[in-house]
Amino acid sequence: MTRSAMAFITPLTLQALSGNPVHIDLLDCDQEHAMGHISLARWADCIVIAPATANMIAKLSHGLADDLVSTLVLAAGCPLYLAPAMNRVMWHKAVTQENIERLVGQGAQFIGPEVGSQACGETGLGRMSEPEAIMQCLMANTAQAVLQSKKILITAGPTREPLDPVRYITNRSSGKMAYALAHAALAIGAEVTLVSGPVALSAPDGARLIQVETAAQMHEAVMTSVQSADIFIAAAAVADYSPVSVNDKKIKKQNDEVVILLRKTRDILADVSKLTHNRPYTVGFAAETHDLERYAQDKLIRKNLDMVAANWVGKDKGGFESDLNALSVFWHGGGVDLAMTDKKQLARQLMSLIAEKINEKNTIKNSG
Repeated sequence: MTRSAMAFITPLTLQALSGNPVHIDLLDCDQEHAMGHISLARWADCIVIAPATANMIAKLSHGLADDLVSTLVLAAGCPLYLAPAMNRVMWHKAVTQENIERLVGQGAQFIGPEVGSQACGETGLGRMSEPEAIMQCLMANTAQAVLQSKKILITAGPTREPLDPVRYITNRSSGKMAYALAHAALAIGAEVTLVSGPVALSAPDGARLIQVETAAQMHEAVMTSVQSADIFIAAAAVADYSPVSVNDKKIKKQNDEVVILLRKTRDILADVSKLTHNRPYTVGFAAETHDLERYAQDKLIRKNLDMVAANWVGKDKGGFESDLNALSVFWHGGGVDLAMTDKKQLARQLMSLIAEKINEKNTIKNSG
């Protein structure tokens, strides 16, 4: 914290709310060798200054280092993000814009500002972006750094298992979540192959689309493409069973009861996870009506997945056919709940989470 920030909120309050230590002094005797700014600079994956005042922007653009924050920035080699907050006139001043251009030229990234009411009572450009918007930007940039140019294979929609030329067995999957994931992956520079069952959605521009109908066709398409993929996301609702035999003519309504013999379909997710050569980072989905966490955790372990994203299905719970959804995401050693929101936003959050976990996995592998 800077001294100016401490005029608005005390370090103790921020420490209590965040559960993390708050650093104030450039030369802190409690830090080993009194060089806390160097250890912080080496520890950080990125630096976010929010709010970034006109004064702080000016100092950083000229390489000044007269407090902990400015010295930390000068000593760090990680990405720098600034969320400006200042009066509208200060923002538009030529010297401020020159300072911003200088920082952008040095690799800094700016988040905002926004148009809105300001503390001085005026309205205009200079209001700090909302914390949620800042976090979304950070998550998107992290995902882009990790997933850009990666090959991502996504399955989407339902499958249809024919009974005769007219009828088939299927489910309520709309494919909206998977298609949103494809859009999110393309937006951060990934190469996307989308293996899709029958849906009423347009293929995302830039994605390689493979259209299938049955579970067997989806299995074949996935196994043909998966060994060149870096990430496999099994978001399709694949039929668990298909008819043993398919009538070549329409089944007539004659008997009061009809018995249809079904055979278990091949498990696409399990077969991908069992690959011993070029196995991708594998993410499964689980749609549950009850005991969501228990079934999701079981799927994670039983199929040896890297991650599983589980959602409730049923009345007023989003999921199938809805534009909204919420996910409980689990991985080995942890998990997180992603609150109910638009599936496009949820897809961006999940892609960022996948990027974060892949980055952690790579860091552990490289350090070992």
